[in-house]
Amino acid sequence: MRRFDFTGATAVVTGAASGIGAALAHALAGRGTDLVLLDRDAERLDTVVTAICAAHPARQVHTYLVDLADVRATARVAAEIGARHPRVRLLVNNAGVGLGGRFDEVTFDEFSWVIDVNFRAVVQLTHALLPALKAEPGAHLVNVSSLFGLIAPAGQTAYSASKFAVRGFTEALRHELVDDGIGVTSVHPGGIRTRITANARIGSGVAPEEYAAGRAQFEKLLTIAPSRAAEVILRGVERRRGRVLIGWSAKLPDLLARVLPASYNRLLVAGLNRGVVRPAPPVPAQRPGDADPAREAA
Repeated sequence: MRRFDFTGATAVVTGAASGIGAALAHALAGRGTDLVLLDRDAERLDTVVTAICAAHPARQVHTYLVDLADVRATARVAAEIGARHPRVRLLVNNAGVGLGGRFDEVTFDEFSWVIDVNFRAVVQLTHALLPALKAEPGAHLVNVSSLFGLIAPAGQTAYSASKFAVRGFTEALRHELVDDGIGVTSVHPGGIRTRITANARIGSGVAPEEYAAGRAQFEKLLTIAPSRAAEVILRGVERRRGRVLIGWSAKLPDLLARVLPASYNRLLVAGLNRGVVRPAPPVPAQRPGDADPAREAA
């Protein structure tokens, strides 16, 4: 498969108002790509678009406001994009939410909300826009999973379940779409410096003091700039990489999970306590319009 050509392409990016999504939008515009940006935060999305248009006036930028937790709204926006942009060369499913708390500390509705945004919306948008990808020679699909799509720490049942699902879905699609000439990449970021903790939400049964202590600890671990993460992702797209891990905070835990699949958690916890291992935070929860913990933090 030839290298991906960004010039003159149309790219659809979700969660584009901040974090990795915003950084991807800027980086794509700089590579000569027209943009279709989705988010639920109108004010921040407008700020991103204004900056891109000022820096790259030749680029076309279209925006859609949507809460990906709403299945009908997502379907409506996907249909509009498919009609207006029948040829899409790049789809990046970046938007996502997180939920901090053990399984017995979150409600079923809270759990389902994470699955809806992080997995169902990814599947829904991919299914709706796949004809547009197939119509464009050399197209590519990127699904942002997470560090927690490689490991599953305690307190992250909902988030890890959704991100492992994204990983499995993406790997299967990679095998299915190879004969169509469509590249597929699963992205697993480590500790990306975003607004994840500022917009935190926790499970109904999580004690506030427990969350506050965890937040203070894990905010120190978000060291990778979103712009750096975006460049790593796009380099992987250009080279048609099947999987992209960002930072040692993703690569080291991935290695431990391969070597010690049943006992890696003990080593991660011990390493964290000693300041040796730097995994992403236990992702509280984030709004669909914000960048994902795993792409942005996990």
